[in-house]
Amino acid sequence: MLLSKILADIEYTSNASSELIETLEIADITYDSRKATLDKLFVCLIGAVSDGHNYAAGAYGCGCRVFMVQRQLDSLPDDAVQIIVTDTRAALALASAALFDYPARSLLIIGITGTKGKTTTASLVYDILNAGGIATASIGTTGILINGVRTPTVNTTPESYELHKAFRKMVDDGISCVVMEVSSQAIYMRRTVGIHFHIGVFTNLSRDHIGGVEHPDFEHYMNCKAELFRQCRYGIFNADDAHFTDMVKNAHSINTTFGSANSPRDFAARDIRPWRSGNLLGVKFICRSVTGECEYSLRMPGEFNVYNALAAIAVAQRMQIRENVICDALSRATVRGRFELVTPEKGSGLEDVVTIIDYAHNAVSMRAALETIRKYQPKRLVVLFGSVGGRTQLRRSELGEVTGQLADFCIITSDNPNFEAPEDIIHDIEESVIKTSCPYAAFVDRRDAVRYAIDHALSGDCILFAGKGHEEYQLIEGEYRHYDEREEILTAVAARAARI
Repeated sequence: MLLSKILADIEYTSNASSELIETLEIADITYDSRKATLDKLFVCLIGAVSDGHNYAAGAYGCGCRVFMVQRQLDSLPDDAVQIIVTDTRAALALASAALFDYPARSLLIIGITGTKGKTTTASLVYDILNAGGIATASIGTTGILINGVRTPTVNTTPESYELHKAFRKMVDDGISCVVMEVSSQAIYMRRTVGIHFHIGVFTNLSRDHIGGVEHPDFEHYMNCKAELFRQCRYGIFNADDAHFTDMVKNAHSINTTFGSANSPRDFAARDIRPWRSGNLLGVKFICRSVTGECEYSLRMPGEFNVYNALAAIAVAQRMQIRENVICDALSRATVRGRFELVTPEKGSGLEDVVTIIDYAHNAVSMRAALETIRKYQPKRLVVLFGSVGGRTQLRRSELGEVTGQLADFCIITSDNPNFEAPEDIIHDIEESVIKTSCPYAAFVDRRDAVRYAIDHALSGDCILFAGKGHEEYQLIEGEYRHYDEREEILTAVAARAARI
């Protein structure tokens, strides 16, 4: 593609003539100097810990001759074409859209933001829209999902180049809609510049991602979240959240609200009640909207999942999905790694044992998970968990204390120890669990811990496998080794069934 076409939507100056820019052909864009070649445009991105301008000479050494920069680099030879812009991150987003021939314009894009609930809400919307006949893809924490094929991603919201590359594939593969998680970092780092969202969803807001290389303060974090609603047509908001007013005040969208039936909401939930049947559990509720009232049933517990479902229902109705389709899709929906029920087959001896996989990996999320499960009055609440390497002892002690207080039995094991000895991590957790007097067992190998949990399960138990969630690896000594909690649970179940 001609460089001039890639730059069509970007304001810039250059050390090169307009005639040269009109004739230069660019095959691709990169922001990794190791991938720079003669036919690529190298974009110097400024990040939290590194500056791409420092790698421009390396890219030149790899053969690259065209650079997008925020300041002219005297260190580059005279034959280097420098495209000088105000913000290389925003420019990368616009250039990537042009490179892939503006695929976002052919998609209805639904963006979901908030501190919690993004992954679950996005998954529910994905299930409902596909059930309703709308070919929908998804982008988020669990990867990029197109026609049932999942590709892992580094970030919840990928870099703008990867986003538009994925959009291009979606359009080419017959996708008409995409639901994507929009993180505050993605907005902060300008990854969504130029994207028009058909619908934006706000789930909730609490203190997170503040300090260090993330947001300088809570207000900055909140304003980044709110930015989504200045680039979407329709906004769907959790009106029960304490920061609802802050999120909606500068929105440019046509707005809809959801929340509790105790206050006026466009989509309101009442008569929320838990249910359990054998090794399944969940929550039922009645949703009141402009179309009337309908009872919904979820195969996932907790009032917070009612809020996620309300957001999904509001999106689905905006997309004109029939109520019976929404109801049926929600009744069957499961969310990978988020209170995900793993249901052993009949004959396993575990027909009334509930096994749950969840991403809970700190004290706050663990407390919320355990308090939710407690409402189902399990015979025993068993929790298998660990803590990742390279984190503070305080985090581990808080995690051990909360779990020891709320569980009936703890199984302490590894969770991405990386370069730290897993025995040391387990010991840090043990010290807090011991103080609670909760009985426990400890295993360095997580597979051994899973087998122990399944082999010692009793009728009426709920077993929470916490920490790994959607992940399909264990990070050990810098190496990502395959590990899927679902696979290990079902393998352990099969081995137990074979002994019956």
